[in-house]
Amino acid sequence: MATSSYKILVTGASGYIASHIIKQLQHLGYRVRGTVRSIENKYKVSQICELYPQAKYPLQLVEADLLKADTWHEAVHGCTHVIHTASPVPLEAVKNENDVIVPAVEGTLAVLRACQDAKTVKRVILTSSTAAITGGIDTRNGDATFSEENWTDPLKTRLPYVRSKTLAEKEAWKFISQLPKRSQFEMAVINPSVVMGPLLCANQTATMELLSRLMTNRLPLIPHINMTIVDVRDVAAAHVAAMTVPETAGHRHVVAPHNIWLKDIAEILRTEFQPLGYHIPRLEAPYFIVKVWSMFDERARLVLMNWGVTSRYEMGRMHSVLGIEPYPIRDTLIDMAHSMIRFGFIEKTKEYLRMNVQQ
Repeated sequence: MATSSYKILVTGASGYIASHIIKQLQHLGYRVRGTVRSIENKYKVSQICELYPQAKYPLQLVEADLLKADTWHEAVHGCTHVIHTASPVPLEAVKNENDVIVPAVEGTLAVLRACQDAKTVKRVILTSSTAAITGGIDTRNGDATFSEENWTDPLKTRLPYVRSKTLAEKEAWKFISQLPKRSQFEMAVINPSVVMGPLLCANQTATMELLSRLMTNRLPLIPHINMTIVDVRDVAAAHVAAMTVPETAGHRHVVAPHNIWLKDIAEILRTEFQPLGYHIPRLEAPYFIVKVWSMFDERARLVLMNWGVTSRYEMGRMHSVLGIEPYPIRDTLIDMAHSMIRFGFIEKTKEYLRMNVQQ
C-alpha cells in the first residue's frame, strides 16, 4: 500500500509524542491531519506546521476536543488510520481526578465511535502507557519484571494519571471487541514508559520537570530511584510501525528499553553540562531524610514507595515486531536538555552563550 493512499489522523497534534509522530510520518511521505483544541493559537499552530518544512503534503489541522464528541466526526472523515495520542497529562497535583480520567476515557471512546461511523478507518493506534501495566502493584519487596500480559488494577492506585491510562485502554479494547462485523477495524496499542528526548515544540511535558530540577540545582540530593526510560523518537517510530506492520493488530507493545538510576542520569548530565556552567547534584539523599520529608509531601511519599526498586519489562515485541533499535540513553538525556535550553525552559548560562553551543 503506497504512502499516498494513507490518510492519517494524529490526535493531540501539539503534544510531545504527537509532534515526533507527525514529523516521522511527513518524512516518510504520508498525508497527515492533526487535531488541536483551537487553531486560533497561531504560535502553537505555526510550530506544528513547520515540523517538517519539506513535507510532500502540508499538515492539515482541524479542531477537536476530547469532551466534545461531535467534533471528532469531521476530524476522522476520510482517514484510513488514526493515531490517538491525545490524553490529559497533569503537570501539577490533581485536585479532582475526574478532570483527568473523564477526558481520557470519554475522549478515547469518542474517537473510536467516530472511526466506526467513518467506515474508512482500517486501524487505530492508541497511545497507552506502562502505567496501565504496573500501576498500583507493590514492588517494594524486590525487583519485578512485567510484560504486555500484566494489567494495572485501577482500584489499587490513587494516581489519577495511572487510572486514566488504564481505564481508557480497557474501554478501548472493550469497544473494539464489541464492534459489529460490518464496521470492524483493527487496533494496536503502544505502552511507553517514562518518555524523554528532544522537544520539537515549546510545549511543556511532564518529564521536563526532573531534568529541569537537576540542571538548575533544585534537587540538591538525589533520591535512590530507578527509572525506566524510552526516547520519544523511539516511541514515535513504534506508532508508525504499528500502523503498517500486520502483526501489531490486536496487541499491546511495551517500549521501555532503559533502566537507569537517578544518580546515573545526573552523572550523564554533569559530564555534558558542567563545563557549560550548570551545577548538577552529586550526593544521594539519605533514606531517613526522605522518610521524614514524606510525612509532609505527597511527592516524597511516591519516591519512598519506589525507593531502590527496579521494574523491568519484557520487550520481545518492541524488537521483533516493531523493529525498534533504541536510542542510547545518553543521547536521549543530552538531546532533551539541550532542547529545553533552546526553547527557554532552562536558562542559558554565560558559559553556554560564550561557547555558542548549537544542538
